[in-house]
Amino acid sequence: MTLAASQAPPAPPRAAVPPPRPGPARRAWRTVSPYAYLAPFFTLFAAFGLFPLLYTAFVSLYRVELQTPGDMEWRGLGNYTALLGDAYFWVALRNTFTIGVLSTVPQLVMALGLAHLLNYRMRGRTFLRTAVLLPYATSVAAATLVFAQLFGRDFGLVNYGLGLIGIDPVDWQNGTVASQIAVSTVVIWRWTGYNALIYLAGMQSIPDELYEAAAMDGASRWRQFFHVTLPGLRPTILFTVVVSTIGATQLFGEPLLLEGSISGGISHQYQTLGLYLYEQGWGFFHLGRAAAIAWVMFLLIVVLVGINALIAHRRSRKEADR
Repeated sequence: MTLAASQAPPAPPRAAVPPPRPGPARRAWRTVSPYAYLAPFFTLFAAFGLFPLLYTAFVSLYRVELQTPGDMEWRGLGNYTALLGDAYFWVALRNTFTIGVLSTVPQLVMALGLAHLLNYRMRGRTFLRTAVLLPYATSVAAATLVFAQLFGRDFGLVNYGLGLIGIDPVDWQNGTVASQIAVSTVVIWRWTGYNALIYLAGMQSIPDELYEAAAMDGASRWRQFFHVTLPGLRPTILFTVVVSTIGATQLFGEPLLLEGSISGGISHQYQTLGLYLYEQGWGFFHLGRAAAIAWVMFLLIVVLVGINALIAHRRSRKEADR
């Protein structure tokens, strides 16, 4: 009892010392620093993205010629109404749509199948995954010039192969459907590998447990692909559809270099909106009308992307209600 009483009581705990408050300059920097880090991007975007877009809209309301860009005559919506009355504009719009469908649909289907094969464990898959990206890394000018030789009417390799099976030579550059198929082939060759790698990345993000559960339920490879892989790839597929739609609307290099004509053939049979814009602005020197075409292309892209997003949203809502 004496020992217990002689023990000193425990010392009270020391109060924690609060850290010193930052000064006004440091607090101000913490508030401003996120905007300072983002400022270079927004500065470049405003200078090279937003300003050209708005200035193009401004120019589209005037009559402006390339020889005298300082002389601007107010037209209002005259450039847009002139486009609606130009038969070649509708031809270019139709060609853009048909070439876009002919190039986008086979391209994405082939990319999906190629990604499915590359997702398997096989020898040399790292090399194959790198090799499928080589067409995308190839210059559009070099690729189109090679395909222009392949699709030559008299000495092209494609017509030579058709002749071996008894098919007459096809005039790939002057026929409407044939020339559009030739342009679409170049686009398919260049972009299939790029989309395949995007699909491959999406497939590798799908959990293996879903495939194991499907295999335990007796699902075959095909059923696993349609009921596990495709639903898991829906956001990726939507992304590639949107990007391919934008690329098809802005298609320019492939149709220009196929024959080297800004008119898209003798009868404008494969002239896209991009070529039509170039012809009006730098062929006929009508900068105001070219600016109007650029804004029509921009609005067309917005509408098409909106339709794709609306379809995807409705489909996701239907699946959520099930």
